[in-house]
Amino acid sequence: MRNNTPPTSPYQNDDEEEEFIYVGDDIDEVIENLEEIPDNDESGDTSEDDDWEMDHLGRRNRVVAERDDSIMTFSMHTKAIFCGSLNPDGTLAVTGGEDDKAYVWKVDTGEVVFAVTDYTDSVIAAEFSHDGTFLATGDMCGEMKVFRVDKEYKKVWEFSMGDMSWMKWHKKSHVLLAGTEVGDIYIWKIPSGQCKVIGGNGFKSEVAVFTSDEKRLAAGYGDGSFKLWDIKNQQAILTIEPESDNTYDERRDNFPLAITTLDTDNDNQLIITGSENGRVNLINNSGIIGRLSELSPNSGSDAYEGSIEKVLIDCPGLEFKVAITASLNGRILIWDVAHQSIRNEIIDNDDRTGITSLVWGKNQSFIAGTLGGQIKSWNVRNGERKFTLLGHTDHIYDLSYHEGRNIILTVSEDNTAKIFNVPV
Repeated sequence: MRNNTPPTSPYQNDDEEEEFIYVGDDIDEVIENLEEIPDNDESGDTSEDDDWEMDHLGRRNRVVAERDDSIMTFSMHTKAIFCGSLNPDGTLAVTGGEDDKAYVWKVDTGEVVFAVTDYTDSVIAAEFSHDGTFLATGDMCGEMKVFRVDKEYKKVWEFSMGDMSWMKWHKKSHVLLAGTEVGDIYIWKIPSGQCKVIGGNGFKSEVAVFTSDEKRLAAGYGDGSFKLWDIKNQQAILTIEPESDNTYDERRDNFPLAITTLDTDNDNQLIITGSENGRVNLINNSGIIGRLSELSPNSGSDAYEGSIEKVLIDCPGLEFKVAITASLNGRILIWDVAHQSIRNEIIDNDDRTGITSLVWGKNQSFIAGTLGGQIKSWNVRNGERKFTLLGHTDHIYDLSYHEGRNIILTVSEDNTAKIFNVPV
């Protein structure tokens, strides 16, 4: 932990702090010692632009949706929307975007119930806590704010952390985490603001996901390294250094094996990572145990030519373990994890487009948001398309699914957020 630990919140005396309750036999031990504080792709690939009409000045025109399947369109943002999420009961959405604003609005009516308008940079993270008590928002500059939902969105904490790359709540407690451009990971207890910092290696903390027991954090970095952190003591349980062929690419201004996405299984056994150059690794507590490739489990060949944008592993309710990998060039593969082999390839010859978001759906399905503004869903077992939803006229940047209400929230480059009913 750093010596210059950030100060606690100036708001912590405004309200009496509630006792924190953690789910599980020893989940409280994971966070309890918080009381003791010691770029853009420049590859020149224009294949995606070929799908868009251009005006006489060479500017891209937005597509015209054939229809609008959404049941609600939120249009208060004046620029692209980068993030969105739903509260636990699915009645409220929060969205944040390039207009430096975040809005909380009612899913059924679109009525704004709260707005954060004092940011000076794009809002790239906005999320409710696991029980809906708190709302956290953050911008690219790392200005973090937390509001108490049931007290008319009273601000209870704020902090400036430097350039932020991601932010997420712990799924069972009022603990907030965020990663930085220099690789640091901050852990705050809310609303007191008690803080710990996991020091970085100088490279961007690209992505992080909790293991299913919520006691460990899997983190991928811009240089291609991977770490599995014990949240309780901020120690690395596992460190995987960048692979030998990870040479810095000056043209793209990144490392080709930079980890862009990861996911963890339901048994705390496996982690899947996807990288900038298309490499997909399977990791357990000992290290890399396999690579998902089209030839053999441990061959040097990768299944993708483009960046892996999203991965999923361990479909809920499925009796065998599968993984989904999706790329910006639109290729989606369903993998048999045990055999590290391709089970199905999604073929969209008519309207194949890059994948930007990926989540599990109901009844052994998965749902994707695309660069073309479509929402698509496929059956995990056989790869058959379940539905396509239209309405957006530009890229979808984020997608959230609420299983209880069976609705999807999407946010887009077209300045709108939409709510869709999932077809039965």
